[in-house]
Amino acid sequence: MQRPGDPGLVPEPASTQVSGGSVLLEDGARVESDPVLRPAARWWRRVTEEAFGLDLVPAAPGRGPGNCVRFDLAPDLPAGGYRIEVRPAERRPEAGGSVRVRAADLAGAHAAAQTLRQLAGPDAYRRSGTRPLVLPVVHIEDRPRFEWRGVLLDVARHFLPKHDVLRFIDLAAAHRLNVLQLHLTDDQGWRVQIHRYPELTRTGAWRRESTVGTWRTGSRDGRPHGGFYTQDDLREIVGYARDRGITVVPEIDVPGHVEAAVAAYPELGTRKDRSAVRTTWGISQDVLDPSEGSLAFFRHVLDEVLDVFDTPWIALGGDEVPPTLWRESPSIVERARSLGLADVAQLHGWFVARLAEHVSAAGRRAVVWDEAVSPMLPRDVIVTSWRGYAQGAAALAAGYDVVMAPEQAVYLDHRAGEHPAEPIPVGFLRTVEDVYAFEPLPAALTPASANLAGVPGRLLGTQAQVWTEHLDSARRVDYATFPRLAAFAEVAWSPRADRTQGSAASKEFLDRLERRHLPRLDAYGVEYRPLAGPHPWQTRPGVEGYPRDLAAETAVGGWAGIGGWREDGGVENLPTEEPAPADPERDA
Repeated sequence: MQRPGDPGLVPEPASTQVSGGSVLLEDGARVESDPVLRPAARWWRRVTEEAFGLDLVPAAPGRGPGNCVRFDLAPDLPAGGYRIEVRPAERRPEAGGSVRVRAADLAGAHAAAQTLRQLAGPDAYRRSGTRPLVLPVVHIEDRPRFEWRGVLLDVARHFLPKHDVLRFIDLAAAHRLNVLQLHLTDDQGWRVQIHRYPELTRTGAWRRESTVGTWRTGSRDGRPHGGFYTQDDLREIVGYARDRGITVVPEIDVPGHVEAAVAAYPELGTRKDRSAVRTTWGISQDVLDPSEGSLAFFRHVLDEVLDVFDTPWIALGGDEVPPTLWRESPSIVERARSLGLADVAQLHGWFVARLAEHVSAAGRRAVVWDEAVSPMLPRDVIVTSWRGYAQGAAALAAGYDVVMAPEQAVYLDHRAGEHPAEPIPVGFLRTVEDVYAFEPLPAALTPASANLAGVPGRLLGTQAQVWTEHLDSARRVDYATFPRLAAFAEVAWSPRADRTQGSAASKEFLDRLERRHLPRLDAYGVEYRPLAGPHPWQTRPGVEGYPRDLAAETAVGGWAGIGGWREDGGVENLPTEEPAPADPERDA
């Protein structure tokens, strides 16, 4: 349980020593910083001034005694690491003290700034206040376990206005996550402005209605839905995230999940007919015609995406690409033959590989879901393993850098409890304890990933996913994401430990979460799922979900057999996407 005087930090640092006592930072206290660390120091100063009604003074290092917060470089610390010392004044403790942050780099300074905010208590998460700023006397040594600590936000299925995306970035940063993958395109909507192809947002960003709950009920809301981000909006999002230590990774999904693009430009599709943007969930048979024209189109799209996003990584999707319509097209079958491919289904890997090469030629690295791995895929591509551990292990063994993101563990749109009023219960049961027990690198995988210290074939880290088929507002995103994202963040950041359900670490985390961290989320205004179940206003009476049984599905196919489209004709589920009919309904 909670240790006396422990500040209850989440994620838990590698080492925290609490000496007793506190330091009062007063109006006019100086904030000094090494120039390299200034963005993190500036962010901390601004949110702290706002929360506590103070004026903190930016100053050059070494301006004399008195109340001071100082950010210094410490090359001896590991990458992303930091050290915090909060000390009372030696002669007059009641007169305040000093805060010294030493960081290995800017990433470490950003993490330290978030820790300083937590040390100040829940009031630090309010937008206005007049209470004193008091920090406990502590010595903290900390460093991240993984370099990639990500969360995916799906804004394609249900669009989130820009201010909600910025808020989500703040919350991700508060938990020391450092990658936000924005799922910008899918069958149900295209959310990124492309100047060369204006119909992508003029037509592809809007659908006439949305399915409510599982498609099996045929329930539609009859309400148009849509929206998109201008390129200036996205540049703002990128800069806002950078100021908080987060890299935004845009995802343009190909060659499946493209009905919104095909609705705008029918020549891209296999059928070549015009239809509206898809209104149902599930895996669509409608995929791109893998032609030179489609390749040229998406190279142009990526050129504009590369200009907007300065990230090292560009995600290309590559998941769930049924070749059914390709097999029915003589011209596409002939194209596969002319390219020397043994089967038309190999056009999937060929197409993704060509776009990955385009990204690489621009000095960036492509990111793909694990289905896109093929002998043609360049080795500099990062593979995100969502169908289980086996795909990630195979990619590591083949020399790819890997991010573990299995739906069986870290898909946060899956139901968080078995409460009878759980809103739209879909997917596997994944409680806070389940997420906390997730281990990105099980012992069984270690032989397949023995060269973790090398380049390539590294396990870069892990990522949680927030898909939004059934999350139609920021309130619903809050409910599905928190507090499970806090549990995930500790797995991604803190040293490896036995976090299995019922373990000492699991019990301590739940106690720390409830006593110390949920009050922070309350102060920030996060409408998280209570540990005991939903509030009445968080329920969705009458909306049918589609729960899945993890034990039963694993018993049949193992973790390698869950998720995605299968060549044998079966259709498995993508997060909360129920299996689509063999011939999915097309919108008129």
